[in-house]
Amino acid sequence: MTSRVSIMLGEGSISALVSGREDGPTILLSNSLGTGLDMWAPQRELLGEHYRVIGYDTRGHGQSSSPSGDYTFDDLTADAIAVLDHFGVETADYMGLSLGGMTGLGLGLDHGERFNKIVCACARADAPTPFRTSWDDRIATIADGGMPAIWLGTVERWLTRHFINNNPETVDMLAKEFLQTSVAGYAGCARALQSLDFKHRLTEMTVPVLYISGADDIGAASSVMQEMSFTTPNSLYKDIPDCAHIANINQPIAFNHIIQKFLEL
Repeated sequence: MTSRVSIMLGEGSISALVSGREDGPTILLSNSLGTGLDMWAPQRELLGEHYRVIGYDTRGHGQSSSPSGDYTFDDLTADAIAVLDHFGVETADYMGLSLGGMTGLGLGLDHGERFNKIVCACARADAPTPFRTSWDDRIATIADGGMPAIWLGTVERWLTRHFINNNPETVDMLAKEFLQTSVAGYAGCARALQSLDFKHRLTEMTVPVLYISGADDIGAASSVMQEMSFTTPNSLYKDIPDCAHIANINQPIAFNHIIQKFLEL
């Protein structure tokens, strides 16, 4: 059975979608910047055979509300914990990509007792100057021209050219989600990305982590993620060839094979 719920928080609400086995263990899914919980459609059937699957729209995305002002990773991790608490989940597995993957690192470091395994895909753990500056540029652009002003550059980072040319329906779906993202929500999350500072703490991680990179990802390069894995105790690292930033959509078969082995599905 699949059901969508709205979870009321002090600053607004978080939208969540529940599917899979009602009697199964829980896995929590967290989206990338500019997408929503539907980005996990290629993984839901696989995960639902074993898990109660809870996906949620990060604040400022999808059907979740967009609090005003800049967000922090403390905000984003608190939202994830609030979702678990709403459903009475004491411990869960977790999977996030990009912004969701970075949120997962924060959850593992600060709320490790709530998680059994973490999949961190296409993410980084720090915010060097070029990375921070790129978000200033995008925030300024959408302030003037709205979300359409950065869509073309975004999709060219998200997916390989071959995928874009051969999967117009998927690209259209992603465009619709992206353009529905609020400017306030996108900018608020971008500010959180500029504050990213987990790299020096990765040695403290106690939760097993699977890092997945796309070989053609320029936002979270394979070399960066491999270094993160070297630093993180009890972690694994996998790289997917011919794959850009949104790896679970760009190469779903390879992505699913990798997570299946890690999560022991």
